[in-house]
Amino acid sequence: MDNLKLQRINELARKSKAEGLTEAERQEQAELRREYIEAVRRNLRGQLDNIDVINKDGKIENLGEKYGKKGN
Repeated sequence: MDNLKLQRINELARKSKAEGLTEAERQEQAELRREYIEAVRRNLRGQLDNIDVINKDGKIENLGEKYGKKGN
């Protein structure tokens, strides 16, 4: 998500608190929030997919390979 979209999310949040939003602005805000949440989830999934854990038996296991396919 680029900085312009993040700035727009913040603008809409400030306007919502100050004077309220029109219906079109509420829809835009909801779409931008959905897009933001998806970007955060993709980023988190990418980070978690690169985590390796050493089991008690010494075996190294990649969490992305073990759990990454369930939610997709």
